[in-house]
Amino acid sequence: MRKAEKKGDTDSIACLAMYGSLELQPDMRDLVDSMVERLRTLSRKSEGQFIAVDLRVEMLDKKGCQDSGEKSCFNAQEVAMFLRKVGFEKDTTVYVTRSRWDSRLDSLKDLFPKTYTKEAIVPADKKSKFLDSQDSELEKVIDFYISSESDVFVPAISGLLCANVAGKRIGSGKTQILVPADIPDSSASASSFLSSYISKKNHFAYSCFC
Repeated sequence: MRKAEKKGDTDSIACLAMYGSLELQPDMRDLVDSMVERLRTLSRKSEGQFIAVDLRVEMLDKKGCQDSGEKSCFNAQEVAMFLRKVGFEKDTTVYVTRSRWDSRLDSLKDLFPKTYTKEAIVPADKKSKFLDSQDSELEKVIDFYISSESDVFVPAISGLLCANVAGKRIGSGKTQILVPADIPDSSASASSFLSSYISKKNHFAYSCFC
């Protein structure tokens, strides 16, 4: 029993180290706050709520999209259809984890016209520092925090970002993480597509945030 308790304590300490101390430097905090505020302003018709979608189109060509026999990544059109079928309206604001627009995102914008990349919401006076620097790590940090603060997170591709964002969201109580799926019917309940990180509480973060 003591060994189990000791392991639990160790897991909690490790978890807090991973997810409890992920704080931004002031300049990055200001940038992310301004981008989130911009997204919420664009979402006035939906009470300031927005969706963050991890949709990295360049990876779709490299990844087999099969994980244990199940589809594990979705393109823009598939994500768009999923969002509509689980009840999101046309004027829903969507943030996509890309720096600039890519024509392969057009099918998402066709159904959700208020779809934006970083280029559209980074303040003009900060673009040269954070967007034009070609620093992919900075862009990953931005994606991580915006995805963590969105009202709904949709990982269109499984991977490390999804796991890390899930951990941060669990810590802040933002449990709306919807995993896309091919839905044969015309509609379905969004709750049926909650990530197993949430529905089964099988994420490491639950060892310290529960």
